Amino acid sequence: MKVLLIALGSRGDVQPYVALGRGLRDAGQAVTVLAPPDFRDLVAGQGLEFADAGSSVEAVAQTMQDMLEQGQWLKILPRMGSAAQQLAGQAAVRGLAAAQGVDVIVGGLGGLFLGAALGEKFQIPFIQAYLYPFTPTRAFPSVLTPLPQSSLTAWANGPSHHLARQMMWQMMRPADNHTRAKTLGLPPAPLWGPFDGRGRPTLYGYSPHVIAPPPDWDETNRVTGYWFLPPSADWTPPADLVDFLQAGPPPIYIGFGSMTSRRSGEAADIVLEALARTRQRGVLYAGWGGLQKADLPRHVFMTSSVPHTWLFPQMAAVVHHGGAGPTAAGLAAGVPSVLVPFMGDQPFWGQRVAALGVGPQPIARQRLTAEALTRAIQQTLSDADLRRRAAELGARLRAEDGLGQAVAVITAAANGRAGR
Repeated sequence: MKVLLIALGSRGDVQPYVALGRGLRDAGQAVTVLAPPDFRDLVAGQGLEFADAGSSVEAVAQTMQDMLEQGQWLKILPRMGSAAQQLAGQAAVRGLAAAQGVDVIVGGLGGLFLGAALGEKFQIPFIQAYLYPFTPTRAFPSVLTPLPQSSLTAWANGPSHHLARQMMWQMMRPADNHTRAKTLGLPPAPLWGPFDGRGRPTLYGYSPHVIAPPPDWDETNRVTGYWFLPPSADWTPPADLVDFLQAGPPPIYIGFGSMTSRRSGEAADIVLEALARTRQRGVLYAGWGGLQKADLPRHVFMTSSVPHTWLFPQMAAVVHHGGAGPTAAGLAAGVPSVLVPFMGDQPFWGQRVAALGVGPQPIARQRLTAEALTRAIQQTLSDADLRRRAAELGARLRAEDGLGQAVAVITAAANGRAGR
């Protein structure tokens, strides 16, 4: 059987689907991953076939973040719409080739509209697979809306999901319909979007211990547990990083992943000041955000990309932007998390970490100061109950087999298709 995984976005968006691909490969499936060129090595390193989606997401992410920081909210949607049409066109051409002969297509938010169109084109199942709640519910608001999780606004929970879906779809609809007609030879998608799973399962790659399945979801919505990607068999940690970790007590990890910022120097100053005030050692990640600082003090180490599943358990606490990937890794590591949300689903995860009692209240990026970060780090180090809750939750998450559950569902769908 052959499976096509569509994984579009930043590394945190892509890596869980690569883990899913590895699990499917280990179960005997032939797997192709359609992803941006940034992640060719990540995909190939897991023994999976890579299909180039055609465009790097880094430049788009940089543009969007710049506009957010400058307060250009009204310009963001038109710019995103233009970028979406370009990206959708390239991904559709590459996806059309990659989907030849496959038995099932799997994709999350980045691959939702393309996956639905390709499934329609080839008359094969498309399984939606998300890293955060996307099916409407009255239990909590959409992760993509700024509504608080409060009894005072509970009446808006259900509508917020439909609103978020329609804002996303109506922005993407012109690009989607263009590629459906020009590249795929399909009629326009439904006016309100291709959200109907037609009775097929929808997978959720997070733990029910973190977000319990809402009572108004039916059995087609499967919360499987997290999809973690272990380091490749030939990976070894950098020797200088190992030496640093062994030279003193567990440090604080601080990194903002793919979140871009023209004010990276300011962020570095804030981070270094907070570490100095708390007298903590630190491991800083220099990601797309450009966090860098020449002549770092001896108690601070800067690293490039290192598997979070290896690094985070060795930390005293982790500070990050609140993407689904690092949030999952921090929770599973069993150490306290300090979230500094930038945009998207990140504020939702920040609120969830605080509600679980495994981290302090999130610090919005625009409110990040040395004083605020110092207070948050001090709380994670001094609150014994918080640290106990983080350790207990981590143990529960590590005992789950989310990947195995998701692979079983997808394999059943692929077997059903191949047996026809």
